[in-house]
Amino acid sequence: MSIAYFETPPFFFNQHRFRTDLFAAEGRYIPIFKNALSGASTQLDQRFEQGEEIRNLIYDRAHFIDCILHYAWHQFSWSDDICLMAVGGYGRGELHPKSDIDLLLLFENENQQDLESVQSFITLLWDIGLDIGQSVRSIKQCLAIAREDITVVTNLIESRSLNGNKKIARKIQRLTGIGYMWPTKQFFQAKWQEQIARHKKHSNTEANLEPNIKNAPGGLRDIQTINWVAKRHFGVRTLKQLEGTSFFTDQEFAILQSGEEFLWRVRYGLHKVSNRAEERLLFEYQKNLADELGFKGEDFKQVIETFMHRYYQVVMSIGELNDVLLHFLDEAILKKNEKQEVIIPINRRFRLRNNYLESTNEIVFTKEPSALLEIFALMGEMEHVKGIRPETIRLIREHRYLIDDEYRNSPINNMMFMRILRSEFGLFKVLRRMKRYHILGCYLPEFQKIIGQMQHDLYHIYTVDAHTLLVIKNMRKFRYKEAEEFFPKAYEVSRLIDKPELLYIAGLYHDIAKGRDGDHSVLG
Repeated sequence: MSIAYFETPPFFFNQHRFRTDLFAAEGRYIPIFKNALSGASTQLDQRFEQGEEIRNLIYDRAHFIDCILHYAWHQFSWSDDICLMAVGGYGRGELHPKSDIDLLLLFENENQQDLESVQSFITLLWDIGLDIGQSVRSIKQCLAIAREDITVVTNLIESRSLNGNKKIARKIQRLTGIGYMWPTKQFFQAKWQEQIARHKKHSNTEANLEPNIKNAPGGLRDIQTINWVAKRHFGVRTLKQLEGTSFFTDQEFAILQSGEEFLWRVRYGLHKVSNRAEERLLFEYQKNLADELGFKGEDFKQVIETFMHRYYQVVMSIGELNDVLLHFLDEAILKKNEKQEVIIPINRRFRLRNNYLESTNEIVFTKEPSALLEIFALMGEMEHVKGIRPETIRLIREHRYLIDDEYRNSPINNMMFMRILRSEFGLFKVLRRMKRYHILGCYLPEFQKIIGQMQHDLYHIYTVDAHTLLVIKNMRKFRYKEAEEFFPKAYEVSRLIDKPELLYIAGLYHDIAKGRDGDHSVLG
């Protein structure tokens, strides 16, 4: 019976047949709703297994739930003082198999009749098996909470009116807009701090062996953060409306789109194999998920490694893009009205602008390719450098193809890399940034092979590349005065080393042969 409601797309849900059964049920409609929900899940999962485009599945599920809520809503009597709104991811018209369906029941003026209907409506939704997250508020209550809680305003940016009085929905969207609360500058600062705190919970790395695909660096939440800030700043409903502007290039938009689609497919499959709203790629799911997604290999270990390597590639690209676009917005929003910029010349290739490194012109890397390494050497030699400006990151991305065998064998470039390893400030951060911008892997192809390489043992929680850079970070710490108390022997020995850069090279290569056949310590 449940499958009978579903047909080949684009028809998908046969509402006529569903309405007929609903009417014939004469009030005993819970089994009808349950059958429809079961049929939808079955059909969408079959389409997923057949490899259908993930956007169709995510949008179709949300559209189907819109229909179910419409029919559930009309089982009750309502006044003109209430509106049912979709918020959160569901508000964007996106819904994964086990994700919560976030709803806001918004009153203009509360009345007893509607409150009773709300209670019965929510009970029905739970009875038919929907996982809902609901808020029931008056406009006054919603505005009071929104002024204090950035997440409420964020949810309303992408909210949709589903049923009831649509004027109420338009009113709350207007009254929580930039002209009334959370101006762009304040909103951006709050979302950026929110991201910093979220990344810190995941050790500021995308390279956990059991990563969180939603909240870890480079995950879906990073894409959503870009969306939220850009939409509020530019006043658009979708990022696609910003195509052709200076906000992002065609290539960057393609990276965002393809990265989101890959992570959506992973998330859909993860919900399916775990049978819950799981966001962590736990070891116990990785093999089944890799099979679901069609990854191949000679044995189960290789299948998992192939899948996870692809995952790490995607999230690193999103992380790089997140750097570019948020710094672009930082300059467009926070620094737009600054009266004076502080520009400090360094040499003919680079300068500091408000403590961010930038190239002096667009052909720096074409004329002097060694500058692709020099910019990171400068970063390690100047204590107060905060990062690299977005336009220069884009130039690095466009010119890293210049790093070939001839480049790697150049004495000038080899000396420049040794200069990086002698960095006085933040060597770990410099190397990590080089990895994120794909310079480290380009310059050291052998290091490129361990980026995203899984480690199947009890002693590691990160991929080989992330573990390697942390080793260098800890080596570095042994030279600091604070290490004398806790690691006296290591401190004493490290201070005797005249060329610590040689030690860092040993650290950089200590696991270089992991992931290849044989004993990695011998091969390395």
